[in-house]
Amino acid sequence: MKAYVAGVGMTRFEKPESREWQYWDMVREAGSAALADAGISYGDVEQVPIGYCFQPSTAGQRAVYELGLTGIPVYNVNNNCATGSTALMLARQLVEGGAADCVLAVGFEKMKRGALGGGADGGDFATSPVARHYGIMAARHGFEMTPPTAQIFGDAAREHMEKYGTTEAQLAAVAAKNHRHSAHNPNAQFQDVYDVDDILAARVVHHPLTKLQCSPTSDGAAAAVVVSERFVQERELRGSPVEIVAQAMTTDTEDSFASGSCVDVVGQPMSRVAARQVYERSGLGIEDVDVVELHDCFSINELLTYEALGMCEPGESGKLVESGGTTYGGRWVVNPSGGLISKGHPLGATGIAQVAELVWQLRGTAGERQVPGAEVGLAHNIGLGGAAVVTLLRAA
Repeated sequence: MKAYVAGVGMTRFEKPESREWQYWDMVREAGSAALADAGISYGDVEQVPIGYCFQPSTAGQRAVYELGLTGIPVYNVNNNCATGSTALMLARQLVEGGAADCVLAVGFEKMKRGALGGGADGGDFATSPVARHYGIMAARHGFEMTPPTAQIFGDAAREHMEKYGTTEAQLAAVAAKNHRHSAHNPNAQFQDVYDVDDILAARVVHHPLTKLQCSPTSDGAAAAVVVSERFVQERELRGSPVEIVAQAMTTDTEDSFASGSCVDVVGQPMSRVAARQVYERSGLGIEDVDVVELHDCFSINELLTYEALGMCEPGESGKLVESGGTTYGGRWVVNPSGGLISKGHPLGATGIAQVAELVWQLRGTAGERQVPGAEVGLAHNIGLGGAAVVTLLRAA
């Protein structure tokens, strides 16, 4: 059975503590928008997978109770930065498996200011779910007094530069592109435009990554209504449904750790496998994709993902972004929303917000950031620790 995204909604992504709201306010706003976009009510929804990382158990129920009290199942999902896309995947599986005809996938996050920790409460990396990942990093690069997530991705950037000759200017070109794209996105946390020189001149977080190459902590929510083909046929839906053609999730493989490389530890191997599975299941390839929303938590991860998705050969990603091949007028438009770097990164919401952007693009309703003639979109969402989700969508 096919699954379709019939409606999407999101809040603006905000700097933490800059707006007086609670996580349930975010979910009410994003969820109500998605339901209205589909032209249905909460009473039509049969199940809700809802993702977040920094709230207590059953916070999902507290949040969706703002939309209605209908007694339906609510599943609380936590999969690090891939939480939102995991919730969406569960919604798709429920629909494709015939367990439900209408599912609401939601993601939200209310975060604190400042850099993320390394996934270890109180700094106890010995008991952290990502202790193995940081152990690989420390064995090769040592451990510096910089934010752990920036450090592990920054070390991956150093390796890529040493192996392939990737330059700091190419890394900065990723951030400059995404900041430029976000200027046309009213939901983006940042809408300022910077050039490569501005990016390079910003404060260094962990060499070679500067502040403007790192995704910020953010507050926000996103939601998507996922429905069956039968539901589409029986109901007069307000929005244009977008088909989820294929979707795959992978977790760390032996390749993630065997090489001792941070490039592998931060997820390039599992992204590569997830992409391959999606292409095999759909019969489509990266050459069929027009627009991509990918997980640029740091500029280096966008380059690593180009390679994992098959957009270029290993080591050629810096040249690809520098050539303009991933912006308007190029072969693909990557992160027209501004990506995580500029749109913001409320962990639980990110994966669903990526799909919301692609739905608007494939409907042709993305306004000033519209990718001309977009018919196929790909979303890539990754979480350290780890999970990678790749979703292929097509205009119905």
